[in-house]
Amino acid sequence: MLDLELRQSCVNTIRFLAADAVEKAKSGHPGAPMGMADMAFVLWNQFLRYDPDDPQWPNRDRFVLSAGHASMLLYSLLHLAGYKLTMEDIQNFRQWKSLTPGHPEYGLTPGVECTTGPLGSGFSNAAGMALGAKMMGARFNSSNDTLIDSRIFVLCSDGDMQEGIASETASLAGHLGLGNLIALYDSNDITIAGDAGLAMSEDVGRRFEAYGWHVQHCDGHNHDEIAACLEEALRVPIKPSLIVAKTIIGKGAPTKEGTAGSHGAPLGADEIRSAKQALGWEEKPDFYVPDEVREVFEERKKYLKLQHQEWEKRLTNWKKSNPELAELWDSHWDKKLPDNLLNQLIETIDGEEDATRNLSGKVIQKMAELIPSLVGGSADLEPSNKTLIKSAESIRPASSDSNSIPDPSFSGRNIHFGIREHAMGGITNGLALYGAWRPFCGTFAVFSDFMRPSVRLAAISKLSSIFVFTHDSYGVGEDGPTHQPVEQLWALRLIPELEVWRPADAIETAAAWNFCLQNTNALSAKPGALFLTRQKTETLMRDKDFDSSIISKGGYTVSGGSEDYPDLVLVSTGSEGGAVQAAKKALEGHDVSVRHVSIPCLERFQEQPEEYQWTVLPPSSIIVVVEAGVTGPWMQFADDVIGLDHYGASAPIKVLQQQFGFTSEKLYEELVIILQENGILAVEEE
Repeated sequence: MLDLELRQSCVNTIRFLAADAVEKAKSGHPGAPMGMADMAFVLWNQFLRYDPDDPQWPNRDRFVLSAGHASMLLYSLLHLAGYKLTMEDIQNFRQWKSLTPGHPEYGLTPGVECTTGPLGSGFSNAAGMALGAKMMGARFNSSNDTLIDSRIFVLCSDGDMQEGIASETASLAGHLGLGNLIALYDSNDITIAGDAGLAMSEDVGRRFEAYGWHVQHCDGHNHDEIAACLEEALRVPIKPSLIVAKTIIGKGAPTKEGTAGSHGAPLGADEIRSAKQALGWEEKPDFYVPDEVREVFEERKKYLKLQHQEWEKRLTNWKKSNPELAELWDSHWDKKLPDNLLNQLIETIDGEEDATRNLSGKVIQKMAELIPSLVGGSADLEPSNKTLIKSAESIRPASSDSNSIPDPSFSGRNIHFGIREHAMGGITNGLALYGAWRPFCGTFAVFSDFMRPSVRLAAISKLSSIFVFTHDSYGVGEDGPTHQPVEQLWALRLIPELEVWRPADAIETAAAWNFCLQNTNALSAKPGALFLTRQKTETLMRDKDFDSSIISKGGYTVSGGSEDYPDLVLVSTGSEGGAVQAAKKALEGHDVSVRHVSIPCLERFQEQPEEYQWTVLPPSSIIVVVEAGVTGPWMQFADDVIGLDHYGASAPIKVLQQQFGFTSEKLYEELVIILQENGILAVEEE
């Protein structure tokens, strides 16, 4: 171990890089980085396994800063460790197009493992990464070769511990026994409002013990205690670990340490000057890094580089000895998809008429056969969501046999998230972030509200997560308005960079899955959300020359495309397609030209050139959208909308269809009125 004086110099460098950057930006959170600096340094200097020259090394440890407001702590560490983050980047903290934004952003800054800031979400992502590592180890490790033994370290705060997502995640992580997940809890007893005791009084350590975690306590500024706790945590194979580290926020600031005044605002030039004097940093220029500190991090980098090189040699030798497994390994990390996947998925269910949740369930079986990296689960709703991979086992709690290599508990592909939607979203994102999996998760559409923050973070981070939402409308029937989504579909559509698919029949269901899976590039993906029915759907009667690849455009002409400018364009999504095409046929008896358009993915349709959009939705035609949900947002595309601007009711679906106006007969009556109002049909005299 380094001598105390040198260690203290390293820690002070981290502290004052953070404080100086916040001061220069006139914005930020200096207190948490200053308080966390001791344990972060011990972790990075003695335990964390990384390679700044290859930030995507598969067997690296992951460091997640769940308390993302302390971002300057992470940026200081990345800079000192040798990642491509310059001193100029540090000095441009929180500035336009900087690599050092206010909260860490995945895909922007080298070495940042996930986007954090919404408290608790990073903690949940870390659990997903830990699960991903356990699952990869179960598939590829053996008693002779260990390819994956990544540890996931997450640094979290009092705020993280208060958020519900952290509690949900901790419960599941403890149940599964994720021994490779180690959380350092920066317990400084301060939040924005002041003392944490204003709103928090439970014993967090005992709470986590009840979840099944291994819990330790230490002085968060004592390097020996921190190191001893980390060493013990790494010796516990079947329990996640929580290290409750008592710290002082703003450590070293003479008048602001230990107070909320150091939490979310610059310390001020005088306070920083006094802090530097108190910690033996007198007359050092801003952003000062001593040569001996750089040497400490450089030596650590060299040591870890050798570990990485040794691992690469083992991987090369293993691949030569195990060519079939090597091919499987590469398919996980490269995210390659089978050729002609769209047609293969369509052939699986072509011609079937069923609820799209059931059709999706059959597609999942085919995808699981073709894509070994596909894994998923549900929030205790698998029998209803149809998300079970029938050919695979379920993930189970870690084996009590700590010598089991690999642990068969994690060899399955089905994840039982329990009734924990928010954690399910965060863990699914963590699996995507881990890099080797194509994860999906499922729940009822109305419960998408519980996991919306995770869906939003998936979109911000450009992850390949896929969210399956079933029971998509009043079609839930007797369960009533609490379980019948009305506004959720548009609530999801309003999330930028998220593709929302509401397929109408078998072909569109297969296509929706296919195009969600096409988003495989880890840094430019768009997560997908599937909105699926409980009720049976009808096959859309498409023109004979229909090419299924056109569904990739998000919207297309189903029938009635022979005229460039029909009198009426009927737009449907999902289960309304069957009633719409029946109403179309009835209207054509009035010598009205009608086109039926399906828009299973509005986001894709909006990305198409205007010329294509106009060929599908001619501006000169009367455009009417039919969708069982709120109508307002559709008015940017349509002249009229037939939807549902109120909550549902408890009754059999056929009664609700009649009462809410979604039978073909009711639609026909409504459309006749619309055509009469627009002068297309004459008003019949009584």
